[in-house]
Amino acid sequence: MNLQKIKNFINTRIGFLALLVGFFWIKTVLVYLIDFNLGVKGLYQYLLLLVNPLATTVLLISLGLFVKRTLPSYIMMFLIFVANTALLFFNVIYYREFTDFMTINVMFGYSKVSQGLSGSSFALLKPQDIIMVADIVLILLGLATRFIRLDPRPLKKRTAAAVTSLSLFLLMFNLVLGEIDRPQLLTRTFDRNYLVKYLGIDTFTVYDGLKTAKNNQARSRAGGVDLNNILNFTSEHYAKPDPQMFGVAKNKNVIIIHLESFQQFLINYKLDGKEVTPFLNSLYNSKDMYSFANFFNQVGQGKTSDAENMLETSTYGLPQGSLFSALGSENTFQGAPAILNQEAGYSSAVFHGNNGSFWNRNSVYPNLGYQNFFDASYFNQDANNLSEYGLKDKLLFHDSVKYLEHLQQPFYAKFITVSNHFPYNLDKKNTDFQPASTGDKSIDNYFVTAHYLDQAVKEFFDYLKKSGLYDNSVIMLYGDHYGISDTRNLKLAKLLGKSSSTWSDYDNTQLQRVPFMLHIPGKTDGGVQKQYGGEIDVLPTLLHLLGINSQKYLQFGTDLFSPDHDQTVAFRNDNYITPKYTVTGNTIYENGSGNVITHPSAAVKKELDQSGQKVTRELSLSDALNNKNLLRFYVPNGFTPVDPKNYDYQNDYYQLLQTEKKLKQRSTSIWSQNGKHSTIEDYDSDAPELDDTDQNEANVSSADKKIKTNLDKQAKEGKTSSSTSSSAVKSGVKTKK
Repeated sequence: MNLQKIKNFINTRIGFLALLVGFFWIKTVLVYLIDFNLGVKGLYQYLLLLVNPLATTVLLISLGLFVKRTLPSYIMMFLIFVANTALLFFNVIYYREFTDFMTINVMFGYSKVSQGLSGSSFALLKPQDIIMVADIVLILLGLATRFIRLDPRPLKKRTAAAVTSLSLFLLMFNLVLGEIDRPQLLTRTFDRNYLVKYLGIDTFTVYDGLKTAKNNQARSRAGGVDLNNILNFTSEHYAKPDPQMFGVAKNKNVIIIHLESFQQFLINYKLDGKEVTPFLNSLYNSKDMYSFANFFNQVGQGKTSDAENMLETSTYGLPQGSLFSALGSENTFQGAPAILNQEAGYSSAVFHGNNGSFWNRNSVYPNLGYQNFFDASYFNQDANNLSEYGLKDKLLFHDSVKYLEHLQQPFYAKFITVSNHFPYNLDKKNTDFQPASTGDKSIDNYFVTAHYLDQAVKEFFDYLKKSGLYDNSVIMLYGDHYGISDTRNLKLAKLLGKSSSTWSDYDNTQLQRVPFMLHIPGKTDGGVQKQYGGEIDVLPTLLHLLGINSQKYLQFGTDLFSPDHDQTVAFRNDNYITPKYTVTGNTIYENGSGNVITHPSAAVKKELDQSGQKVTRELSLSDALNNKNLLRFYVPNGFTPVDPKNYDYQNDYYQLLQTEKKLKQRSTSIWSQNGKHSTIEDYDSDAPELDDTDQNEANVSSADKKIKTNLDKQAKEGKTSSSTSSSAVKSGVKTKK
């Protein structure tokens, strides 16, 4: 096609639309590849990346084709094009600041928009941003020089409708392609990165807007009276603490180790005669540890985020999607970090080697009251150091010490591991453990990554003992959810001594067990506990161990050590398990034998009817609490609602150092108590990356660089001086290998 034909085509309304779509498509793809870190892998995902800007761009701009008058038609198409460009550009700026995308609430100022789009954001502009305005300038020049002429002929409505219909078809096609690669993409919404990668900025924005409108409607109709049924339930359901256990860990640090995708069957399991998790086995069987044999994950589609929510708030996740992603940015919580800070002066931190936006954590943690969040930006992100979902576990524990040792004690600290995450890939230099041989790669390698996680935890425990933290900390280990899904359990059956031909929903339910272990300083009468419980029960249990009564807080779990503990474990799909029975749908199984009870006695039927009604009521009340954000109407006596604006995770390391400097001799951090010397020398690890891409010196330098970057930014805004920046960097930890 020669230049004249191209010009003639552009001088039609359809041609002008095609020009606008082409320009926007080019700059969107360039932004995807240059500015956004979407984690695109493989030809299929790159194909999706190329396709996803087209549908919504054509759909939006084609609205101008329905306008008959010439000038208004062209103006409408051009303004939509400019507005879409502005949306893309603002997301680029916001992403550079927060590694996240703008939600509707951010755009309307309900969140950190003042930070994300402030005057200081001009410093985030880069030379390549010229592509955002270059095409706009070219189009205006083309119109001014009459290279692009306005077509006075109005389009037939049938033609305009055909273009719009084509765009809708492309949108559905795009969604199907996305669902193929990432099932339940819209219902789970565990990461905004995924939505943008598969569906594009426009679709993400519209989806977020609809979700926000739905949530706001439910909230606008809610009132304090809606709390009455919940208050009645939690009051009746409350289990008073065991006097022998209440307060036994008062003022002790709390260290939570999140064992990603770790199921209970791995404990004490041998693969080809070799223990998969020898160190965790030793903990589980020790009298220094309270280990729970009948502890279940209770997550829904939110998986890891659901587990975190239950542990932090003792409320359930949602029946569909993730509470963190759908509601967490705006909801009011009574979370463990805030409760412990207000009741007992605890500082708090999360250590996680993935992006802060994953599961919307960077927006939810401030609402929970977490003071510090050390995400991927605080660690050395060399590709050699990463597994599928972030920093390898040995490196996470090791590299977190330089931050952990500066927390004021007592502290509440959570470590979220990722190496034992589907699809369970691990480079050979990190393990010599042999995989299973079921023929399913994810099952076979599950044992390999679990073994690596076990080694990582052992190294961390060795450090805790050398540094003195072990004797002054409650250490909690828990598995967040299943690692092998029900659809793969048939191939797993043989390894567990079961037959795939007789495998049932009973077996699937039994595999929802995950480890839950508690080390309590000074307690040597632990061992394996037989009571039934789940993730919903963790918070009241922990609070009572720390000497804080949970009764005034709205919590759906009960203390695992209490004589009054409720042993009916509810699952998110309304199934449940008791110490005697497993109920899935309308089928009742007898625990132990796994036999189906086809004709239950009147007593059994009555017992299970009561349990089922309680489970349904409990889940529905929790959903009402979260969907309507009812905790905003309930403030426990002595508790101050969390103000998320008090937390900004951009400069946590510097703030820890400043706190130590301010407190001087009153500082209770490990670093201060160790004579202002680092304890990293106490950490022994065989991680091969420490000899190559993750050397201690580089880690410290990366932490110092984080300080300098943020302080230089503050200096430009007049909030601090360059001399302050220099002194802060010099106060960073110095270590040797």
